[in-house]
Amino acid sequence: MTRSAHRTRRILQVAGASGAALLTLSACSSSDPGTGAGSSSAKPSGTVTVFAAASLEESFETLGKQFEKEHPGTKVTFNFGGSDTLAASITGGAPADVFAAASTKTMAIVTDKQDAAGTPVTFVRNQLEIATLPGNPDRISSLKDLTKPGLKVVLCDESVPCGTAARKALDAGGLKLTPVSYEQDVKSALTKVELKEADAAVVYKTDVRAAGDKVDGVDFPESAEAVNDYPIALLKNAPNPGTAKAFMALVRSAEGQKVLSRAGFLKP
Repeated sequence: MTRSAHRTRRILQVAGASGAALLTLSACSSSDPGTGAGSSSAKPSGTVTVFAAASLEESFETLGKQFEKEHPGTKVTFNFGGSDTLAASITGGAPADVFAAASTKTMAIVTDKQDAAGTPVTFVRNQLEIATLPGNPDRISSLKDLTKPGLKVVLCDESVPCGTAARKALDAGGLKLTPVSYEQDVKSALTKVELKEADAAVVYKTDVRAAGDKVDGVDFPESAEAVNDYPIALLKNAPNPGTAKAFMALVRSAEGQKVLSRAGFLKP
């Protein structure tokens, strides 16, 4: 009887120890942020706010609709504009989840203030092209042609990536050009030509393609000296980081790259 009681007591002790160990392991697993178990299995939900360079507008609008369709209940809102203006808004505290810039220089405005979570990743590149009036009535065939007397040319302001790139291209060709106006983003520069308020503008290939028959495009060799890398980053104070990461994953996926390539963007 004593031997049996002793054996029963020993079994209970072992069972108790095993249960305690399981409870401890379970507690560690649920509280360990490094496992990412909860975040990886969570479905994207809610609104994700994306600040993106103006040249990304058509492509990102397409990807935003695709994302919402793939993840019912989500909404992607965009703020498009000059990368420098967007970067200043982010560092000033504007609520956003993702920043996609048209140059590493403007992304650095955000990373220098430690407002990005992790290291930005280049997801596409973009090259310049000359946008002319439909049919190219001024017979523009080179960057040098933009210096012709009487020709009304528009450039992006040098504070934004398309303006910085245009300056690099002009310097590469040893050319000096005084535009009729400097615009704060590439879409504004293109619009001047679309409205026939300018004869030509130096913009991105992607913008010429997006404009369809509203403008004609002219390639020029100096553009090879001013190709812009486009980085994307999750922001440190992102209100919806989980869904933001899912949207960024779509942008960088093969499917997302197809949309961007069709728009004229180059692979990173």
